[in-house]
Amino acid sequence: MTDGASAVVERFWAALYDRDWPRIRSFFDADSIYYDVPTGPATAARGPEGIEARLRLGLEGLAGYEHQPGLLAVGADGVVLTEHTEVWHWRTGETVALPFVSVQRVRGDTIELWKDYWDYATLINGAPPWWVEEIMAADLPWLFDATGMA
Repeated sequence: MTDGASAVVERFWAALYDRDWPRIRSFFDADSIYYDVPTGPATAARGPEGIEARLRLGLEGLAGYEHQPGLLAVGADGVVLTEHTEVWHWRTGETVALPFVSVQRVRGDTIELWKDYWDYATLINGAPPWWVEEIMAADLPWLFDATGMA
C-alpha cells in the first residue's frame, strides 16, 4: 500500500505542475477534501470539481510556476508527506518561492485528504496587490467547511 500511495502522489504532482485539469480531477472522488492549513478547514474544497476550482483560484493568475521537489515520506494507512517548494511567477514580474509540506491520505488511486502547510505571510508579502485583491473578491461556490472532518 505505501509504495502505491507514493506513486499516486508522485503522479498527482506531475499532473498539477502540467496544469492537466482532467488528470488532476481523476485523483479525487466526491468525498475528497483539500485545504490550505493557514486558511483553515472552513476554506476547504470537496470533490474533483471543487478541488479543481480551489486550485484554479490561486494558479490561474500566475504566468508560471515551478515545482522543486524535496523529501517524500510514506507513513501508515497510505499517508504521504511531501516537502517541496513552489516558485510562483506573476505576469507583472513578481516572484515568490513558497515552501510547503503537503500531507495526503491515499486509498487505492484516490487522494481522500490533502492538506498543505505553508506560510501565509510569505505568499501575501510576495504577491502583487492586484492578485491578492482578485483572490479576496473571488466567487467561491466550491467552499466547503471541513471543520472536524480532517
